[in-house]
Amino acid sequence: MLKKRFLMPLLGTAALIAAGVSSQAQIERLNLDQMVQKTDDALYAEIISSEVIRIDHDTDGAELYFTQLTLQGESLVSGDAATIVVTFPGGFVNETDGVWNSEAPSADDIKIGNKIVAFYKYLDNAGGDLACNFLYASHGGLYRTVDSPAGAVVMGRGEGYAIQGNTRLSELSTAITSSSKKSDKEEL
Repeated sequence: MLKKRFLMPLLGTAALIAAGVSSQAQIERLNLDQMVQKTDDALYAEIISSEVIRIDHDTDGAELYFTQLTLQGESLVSGDAATIVVTFPGGFVNETDGVWNSEAPSADDIKIGNKIVAFYKYLDNAGGDLACNFLYASHGGLYRTVDSPAGAVVMGRGEGYAIQGNTRLSELSTAITSSSKKSDKEEL
């Protein structure tokens, strides 16, 4: 039987990061413009590897588990080719050592070979002094894609998610580029 340990310290941290609040954790509803403004990039990529790491930290505690996905594809903001490792809390290094995280993407979403769109943000410390490209909003920052005769289609997740309905990748890329340019102008 698998041990089921809960990742309380990291869940709190992840919830605060995803919610963008400092006093009370809550789930944040994001439209596409908001997601683009809060993240460093969106990548259309294939998952080429997956690894779960364990960190034992003097301050944050023992047995901090993170899943790291290596993604190879292209930026939907710049169009540049990229290979990026994105990280989210939870995962198992073997059948007994690890933690479940209810906000993590599903096992079906993160299979090697899947083509996905991932939104991420660099963090200096995701917990245990781990600096990484953090999958923004956990499962809400990863969207599976499917091939169609009209090209790749990004599978929407419903109301309250950055990508609500199924959307052609070409249309999503245009919307992300437009939103990114709008954000750049607002910063000036």
